[in-house]
Amino acid sequence: MDFSLSEEQQMIRDAAREFAQSEIAPVAAQLDLEGEYPTDTIKKAGELGFMGVEVPAEHGGSELDSISYAIVMEEISAADAAHGTLVSVNNSLYGVPLLYFGTQEQKIQFLEPVASGKVGGAYALTEPQSGSDAKAMRSRAELSSDGSHYVINAKKSWITNSSVARYIVLFAKTVVRDAESPGISAFLIDTQNTGCNIGAPERKLGIRAAISCEVELTDYECPVENRIGEEGQGFRIAMTVLDAGRIGIAAQALGIAQAAYDAALDYSRERQAFGAPIGSFQTIQNKIADMKMRIDASRLLIYRAAWEKMRAAESGARNTLNGSVAKLFASETAMFVTHQALQIHGGAGYSKELPLERYFRDAKITEIYEGTSEIQRMVIGRLETGLR
Repeated sequence: MDFSLSEEQQMIRDAAREFAQSEIAPVAAQLDLEGEYPTDTIKKAGELGFMGVEVPAEHGGSELDSISYAIVMEEISAADAAHGTLVSVNNSLYGVPLLYFGTQEQKIQFLEPVASGKVGGAYALTEPQSGSDAKAMRSRAELSSDGSHYVINAKKSWITNSSVARYIVLFAKTVVRDAESPGISAFLIDTQNTGCNIGAPERKLGIRAAISCEVELTDYECPVENRIGEEGQGFRIAMTVLDAGRIGIAAQALGIAQAAYDAALDYSRERQAFGAPIGSFQTIQNKIADMKMRIDASRLLIYRAAWEKMRAAESGARNTLNGSVAKLFASETAMFVTHQALQIHGGAGYSKELPLERYFRDAKITEIYEGTSEIQRMVIGRLETGLR
């Protein structure tokens, strides 16, 4: 079994690291402080091909594999998790439904400009009263009498990138059926059309440069040809997207953890106490060992999930279990490592003079979005036992 990266994957890693450390890292703290969208660096990320990593070249993407995408996510998130979130939204949440379920016409019109970085995309599933319980959504899409378009009324919350997105993949109920067939469909929304309103940015604990807003549609007219997949197929589409997206979030968590670990390792060698570097103390070495172990395990789980994602895509199967395992372990690793790294830094880590407190704040969201840790455990438990 060969665990080494291919030459192409190493080149992608080096390019992503160079971009992240030279252009994102220097501005990350200020963007976080101000809660400002990183227009310039995200535009550059698009020019470098990081907004459509797995999208075929014919549709404006880089046409790379899933492991390359995980590598890009880790490197960018190590510099700033908010940038990682924005890259994830465009690649996974917005790109996957079009890649897997979109028509050729939809890919040309809606995927190419986002994958090439010309415009932004977003994904609207969560509502004020329904997060993990997506089937409880209240958004409605009613087919017009002539069958030419849907009239959509919806209120979505925590929609990242919506403040700048031109297009949004939005989910609404078209036919109310039963709990197993909730009648949800997926639609492509043009935010510049009448009836689409983007709310004010949410005030958040972390990833503050990745702007999240409420999105409200009022009698929005969506052409039938802008429905993704078949009517009623939306819940399957949403879950397929999350299967893929969780690998990206796992890689984001890994990037945060790696950055915090690197900072703690350097500090443990430099900081003197009682006449010796603190890294020579057994307590600190134990922390270093525990962090290293979890980071390495996370990376292996993520690469396995990414590899299995490619195999599943060939057969049309879902990759739920591996994505959930990787996301659960890596996100909890990010929280563990950032906590330990901050503890190693002591008072210096609590200060905004260093990025440790930002890593700590940013890590928390990885345990929440695209399926909380509690949901991941439920998914894993059900799949392993075969019981609901």
